[in-house]
Amino acid sequence: MPVRHGPDDHPSRPSWTPPPGACDSHVHVFGPFDRFPLDPARTFTPPEVPFERLRSLHDFLGIERSILVQSACHGSDNSVTIDAIARSGGRYRGVAIVGPELTDAELTRLHDGGMRGVRFHFIAHLGHGPDMDFFWRTLDRIEPMGWHAQLHFDAGSIPQLVPVFERIRIPFVIDHMGRVSAKEGIEQPAFKTLTSLLATNPLAWVKVSGSDRLSTQGLPFRDAIPFSRALYAAAPERTVWGTDFPHPNLHGDIPNDGGLVDLLAQAFPDPADRQRILVDNPTRLYWRD
Repeated sequence: MPVRHGPDDHPSRPSWTPPPGACDSHVHVFGPFDRFPLDPARTFTPPEVPFERLRSLHDFLGIERSILVQSACHGSDNSVTIDAIARSGGRYRGVAIVGPELTDAELTRLHDGGMRGVRFHFIAHLGHGPDMDFFWRTLDRIEPMGWHAQLHFDAGSIPQLVPVFERIRIPFVIDHMGRVSAKEGIEQPAFKTLTSLLATNPLAWVKVSGSDRLSTQGLPFRDAIPFSRALYAAAPERTVWGTDFPHPNLHGDIPNDGGLVDLLAQAFPDPADRQRILVDNPTRLYWRD
């Protein structure tokens, strides 16, 4: 299985300084593979990007905290993410992937290791979605722990997921702005459904991440800015931001991570908005305890 693109090896230094406590709320670590093997059932092979490279990037960008999202490439063995959280000195927390074999003891271990949510993929290239009985049982199990659900889906799946959104009784986070297409504009039905959801459901959160996945213009992905702004306007207290470093399974232009920090500033020129997105909101979602 060929290795997909790696991250940009030469990120630019951002033109502004993120506020103290700034959080990149969506990143991954991969490997080293001799310690943390990839899942044999994975659908793509990422580059090896271990903890040290992520930490170095964040130090360079001026980002103090991060949320490590377990990748489907490592499956439900969360060891690579737990290891990175443990080595972060309190700077990182995580979102797990779990399977039906999860025991209560393992769930407690994940919590003690810094996990605060479970990610579910409703997306064709990652398996078409979870068994829904398992999905609802898992939400019931994590609710007493104060965790949230993280939902990853394509725009085309949004209509069929509306009943799911309406039934969820814990906080849930929408990945990558719903992966809508920028060329369809902010008036496209799928995106209007998302903004309405955020405006009316106090449990719904969104990550203004994955601008490269929305964009049809390519670098520097400015056509994603109206979508970030519209989502934030719908739920300013429930919006977080992430780079998606190291940009796994990407087929288009590879983002420059310093450029993504600058893109955030272009979308939100008011420092008060940046403070909310980068510091206040992730603190309430991921560091509630």
